Amino acid sequence: MKSHLKTFLSIILLAGNYCSAQSQQMYQPTWESLSGYKCPDWFRDAKFGIFIHWGVYSVPGFGCEWYPRWMYLDSTVWGLNYYQHHVKTYGTPDKFGYKDFIPLFKAEKFDASQWADIFKKSGAKYIVPVAEHHDGFAMYNTSLSKWNAFTMGPKRDVIGELAEAVRKQGLIFGLSSHRIEHWFFMNNGKRTNSDVNDPAYADFYGPARSEKEQPNIEYMNDWLLRNCELVDKYKPQLFWFDWWIEQPAMEPYRKTFAAYYYNRAEQWKQDVVLNYKNNAFPDNVAVYDIERGSSKATRKYPWQTDTSIGKKSWGWIADEENKTPNEIIDALIDIVSKNGNLLLNIGPKPDGTIPPEQVDVLLKIGEWLSINGEGIYGTRPWDVAEEGPTVAAEGSFADQKPVAYTAKDIRFTSKGNTVYAFCLDVPVEKKIIVKSLGLTADLSRKIANIELLGSNEKIKWVQKEGMLVIYAPKVLPCKEAVGFKLTF
Repeated sequence: MKSHLKTFLSIILLAGNYCSAQSQQMYQPTWESLSGYKCPDWFRDAKFGIFIHWGVYSVPGFGCEWYPRWMYLDSTVWGLNYYQHHVKTYGTPDKFGYKDFIPLFKAEKFDASQWADIFKKSGAKYIVPVAEHHDGFAMYNTSLSKWNAFTMGPKRDVIGELAEAVRKQGLIFGLSSHRIEHWFFMNNGKRTNSDVNDPAYADFYGPARSEKEQPNIEYMNDWLLRNCELVDKYKPQLFWFDWWIEQPAMEPYRKTFAAYYYNRAEQWKQDVVLNYKNNAFPDNVAVYDIERGSSKATRKYPWQTDTSIGKKSWGWIADEENKTPNEIIDALIDIVSKNGNLLLNIGPKPDGTIPPEQVDVLLKIGEWLSINGEGIYGTRPWDVAEEGPTVAAEGSFADQKPVAYTAKDIRFTSKGNTVYAFCLDVPVEKKIIVKSLGLTADLSRKIANIELLGSNEKIKWVQKEGMLVIYAPKVLPCKEAVGFKLTF
């Protein structure tokens, strides 16, 4: 009875907030009205953000962040049998279910200010922690569920603490919601002898329905309430959704949420970004996101890649293999050259510390950006995005096959009349040929000067028809990609 009353009161509050938002600004829940949205310059200028997957799934630290789903299935998934590992380590899932990890999720070393300091040093401009993952455990103080980090586990408003610390560092705060996937996420537990079948925990494990079923109205209303609560409580300037919001039944809810969020932002006098995957929104209504992949060509509208430092998981696992700073820097440059941003994920440990090896990667990216950031931040695509023999793989999950870029792979960005050319590897021969910057008949690309970012050494170069030849100095400012600043 209390649960129904809380939901009813929440709907009344949301309705009041929605009417207030509508009176302030006229975004309506229609594609036509929402097409008035424009991606803000802060996002286009930022280029680099940090994603954070941290939750109860970090406690087992095995396989990947989908542990709560696969621990209830006695079958090999992605090369691992989570169920057998779980039984061997913790016991059968009727005796030790996913809920039993919550008391072990203590976050005793979590320091939001320390995290924010690391993020600042990484060169990231916006931070996006997961507010609720597929597992249904909210990392914030919510009035809509007792299963949250404020009342259980850490007993702290993780999202609230991060929002405050991030903003103190002058960074943009965003968040992500994966709530809609909870509709089906725990359904393996219904197929075996487990605590998912216990009615006492139905409010945590959720509907646990088939992924082939469309979510019902009750569940979609709950989804809308939770996300609007996040908007009102934390005022995120970026709101990220995973893939399953694209379900046909969700279309009116997607429109309603977008209108609510954009109207709220108008009231706050802030510009916001709504991220989506696949075909959940039209290109001119929100900002498209590609998971673990890239684009072969420059996209008309600003877009984003989300990927992780970890190659195996988004959340922390004990045997993670991490990408190198060089791999990530190359990806960042390639993405930025094509009008995109990079949202790079970390997976903190259950005690609240960021793995040292991931901190090291972040700091090395920050060192590179301190030298080359002029050619990344605030730039826009140039007439040509790239040249060279190596092309980034198109689409989602393409970055799981590493790309070996060479010094002949050049990516371009621009800022006014200035063009930046990045070699995606250190030029061993010291002689760099750039075909896209050859002298043209109308002299429109006649170069006046070339500088090496991070160096005061005078650069020698020759521009002729069909090519530009740059002679790199013996001493380079960084061990990763090198950037040249060209003025016309």
